[in-house]
Amino acid sequence: MCLAFPGRILNIKGDQATADFDGIEKEVNISLVKGAKVGDFVMVHAGFAIQRMNKLEAEEVFKLYEEGRK
Repeated sequence: MCLAFPGRILNIKGDQATADFDGIEKEVNISLVKGAKVGDFVMVHAGFAIQRMNKLEAEEVFKLYEEGRK
């Protein structure tokens, strides 16, 4: 099973970006998501952003994740 989690892009330097994952900042590769910009939510798997998502979609994933932790 693969797990991907949404993060919000904080800054970008070339194909690398810093993304916020619910308070944890990580470096991710955004080369697979053309047009990604600061403020975008991206789904990240194994250090690579694999798709852009809107805020509502990201919040739904956060909600499902929290429900699964209970």
